[in-house]
Amino acid sequence: MLTISQLAAYAGVTVRTVRHYHAKGLLPEPERDHSGYRRYDAAAVVELVRIRTLADAGVPLSRVSQLLDADAVEFAAAVEQIDRRLRAEIRERQRHRERIAQLAAGESLALPPPAVAYVERMRELGFPERLIEVERDSWILIAAQVPDQVSALMEIKHTQLEHPVLRRLYLDIGDLVDAGPDDPRLPALADRVAAFIEAASAEAVEAGRAEEDYSISPDLIELLDTTFLESFACAGRLLELLEERGWTGWTDIRRKEPVH
Repeated sequence: MLTISQLAAYAGVTVRTVRHYHAKGLLPEPERDHSGYRRYDAAAVVELVRIRTLADAGVPLSRVSQLLDADAVEFAAAVEQIDRRLRAEIRERQRHRERIAQLAAGESLALPPPAVAYVERMRELGFPERLIEVERDSWILIAAQVPDQVSALMEIKHTQLEHPVLRRLYLDIGDLVDAGPDDPRLPALADRVAAFIEAASAEAVEAGRAEEDYSISPDLIELLDTTFLESFACAGRLLELLEERGWTGWTDIRRKEPVH
């Protein structure tokens, strides 16, 4: 006959585990002998090993008793059900691991992969970190509101980023991140932005392309414009200068309607 310590050692578990199985009703707890000790026989060892094997395989303790008493058909069906649950858990944990790996990359918190690539490309091209942060936060807002539109919008942004003239404009705007509304560089920058938009608009008309219609809502456009205004002290003045040159907006720059 075995003490609880010897029983645990034979089965490869701890005494605490044996007591836990007693509490769960999985392993019968023998009466104490005349010396006050509980003694276990070989059958208890076999039963404990079976319980441990099922638990180690991922079987919930709530199902162990059922499997211990099941016939071959019932056992096979129960194991198949448990296996399906374990496979689902593995898939879920794998998704968690992939997400954690993305978060470890830094920019991936709430940012979809196409936008992460765009932010990384901005960094490669030497954009100021503050401008990159504004772009990142803007794309978090976009992805939260219109996740199905991110890929298409990102294609447009990547094309713009690789356009040498437009990229130079972006870089010069980034240089004004700490500039105030009276910075003397603003009027010339507004001239260049307006000239670029004018040329792009004329090119679109000549090519028979319709004016680009954004698939995001006016409310989101307004929110993104507000983000730009709040991030750059000179942004309000730059937009005023653009309006003087016939253009309004920022996220979705449009020709101003004529005043009648």
